[in-house]
Amino acid sequence: MKKLIEILEDVQPDVNYRTCETLIDDGILDSFAILSIISELQDEFEVTITPSLVIPENFNSAKALWAMIERLQAAKAEM
Repeated sequence: MKKLIEILEDVQPDVNYRTCETLIDDGILDSFAILSIISELQDEFEVTITPSLVIPENFNSAKALWAMIERLQAAKAEM
C-alpha cells in the first residue's frame, strides 16, 4: 500500500490518499492522471488493468485501488 500511495502522490500531489474516498466522484483525478496511474501500477505491480476495470468503484480511493491490485495479483498467481 505504501508504494501505491507514493505513486498516487507522484501523479497528483496535495491529496490525502489515506482518507479520500471520492477521487473520481469529486473530479480529483482527471483522465490524464488515471492513465498515468494505470501505467505506473501495471509497471510496479506487474498486473494488467483492462478498460473494464477503469470504473469509479476501483479508482475512488487508494483502498479501492489496492483491493483491485490484490485481486489482479491473486488471479495472476492462479494462472
